Amino acid sequence: MQCIMICTLLPEDTLMTELENLEIAIIGGGPAGLMSAEVLAHAGLAVTVFEAKPSLGRKFLRAGIGGLNLTHGEDYAQFVTRFGERSERLKPVLDAFPPESIRAWAAGLGVETFKGSSGRVFPVDMKAAPLLRAWVQRLRGLGVSFRLRHRWQGWNEAGALLFTVPDGEVAVQAGATILALGGASWPQLGSDGAWVPWLEARGVSIAPLQTANCGFQVDWSPHLQERFAGAQVKPVVLSFTDADGVRHSRQGEFIVTQYGVEGSLIYALSRPLRDTLARTGSVKVELDLTPGRSVENVFQELARPRGSRSMSSHLQSRLGVKGVKAALLRESLGPQGYGDAILVARAIKALPVELTAPRPLHEAISTAGGVRFEALDDHLMFTSLPGTFAAGEMLDWEAPTGGYLLSACLAQGRWAAEGVRHWLQRSFISSGSKNST
Repeated sequence: MQCIMICTLLPEDTLMTELENLEIAIIGGGPAGLMSAEVLAHAGLAVTVFEAKPSLGRKFLRAGIGGLNLTHGEDYAQFVTRFGERSERLKPVLDAFPPESIRAWAAGLGVETFKGSSGRVFPVDMKAAPLLRAWVQRLRGLGVSFRLRHRWQGWNEAGALLFTVPDGEVAVQAGATILALGGASWPQLGSDGAWVPWLEARGVSIAPLQTANCGFQVDWSPHLQERFAGAQVKPVVLSFTDADGVRHSRQGEFIVTQYGVEGSLIYALSRPLRDTLARTGSVKVELDLTPGRSVENVFQELARPRGSRSMSSHLQSRLGVKGVKAALLRESLGPQGYGDAILVARAIKALPVELTAPRPLHEAISTAGGVRFEALDDHLMFTSLPGTFAAGEMLDWEAPTGGYLLSACLAQGRWAAEGVRHWLQRSFISSGSKNST
């Protein structure tokens, strides 16, 4: 059902006149919440955004460090498959605000975008702050009110929204509410998952929150930690077999850290890696350090006479394997194995690395789990809480990095806002019918 295709059963002016005094409470000043505010304010409704932190969009700004990845420019049919088992449920939401619409929306704020060689879409200046400033300015111009340092605490006994503020508590009775509270990653920026018990107490089904797009722990030697923490490993192919016997293989790059591994290649496979770890306790991946070369070719190159050169020099000269890649080989093979050309050739094409655990939730880029879609209707309204909607990362979905996360949050914000309009319109019509009798 396309919520944006609302039927005006009453003249639009009449509907908006009757509804403009209803306060819409949006809790959460991130992308999903701000997009909901924009849609509802454009519809002429009175909107107030409540944010726990002293400023808006803190995680949005943090995500933009190094370049704001706004969306992805790949073929749309492929784009909508990136959300795993929730792809079918999210498709109508994404259809209503696809990547091209996001780019047009950004252009309307004076922020032009470009598609990089990877397909990722960025603002031309690569920065998040100018877009957020223009966005908030637009919202203020539309009459949106902002209440900062208002931390939601659930509902009071009378059913009003309850907030803690610097000097006490505030209760708010809203005509409709959109919760856009985020997940539980980067809690210092506002997404701490504190909302879980309040919703569960209201009968809302919630999948346990867990890490998504995260790093993983590896028991590196002190030498590797001290010498190569922060080093990029590229290009490389990472392969492993998950707990269901499915083989995963992907080329990219990652970073060696003090605790293990992180980076785009790791994030892209974090879901099956995380799920396999949960079921088996550990997972062994294999790294192909020379993509495009066969093991036979690698052995032939290593079998060439090296004279007085060390194996490290021979690897660099014949195969371009040096630095952190050579260190990983030595880490795996030990001093004796590192001198054996056959063992080295095999390890270059399938270097085993054991991952022992995902990093803690607060370190993850995003969160899996959250409000189950089964607890919501087609408009993202809680079936057990009429007039209360949810959007963004607090819902039970996940996606890899690359613009998919932000795209889905923006699209869900719009969808929930249209759901509010739909619900208010139906409530108004129902109330009018009762009054007329």
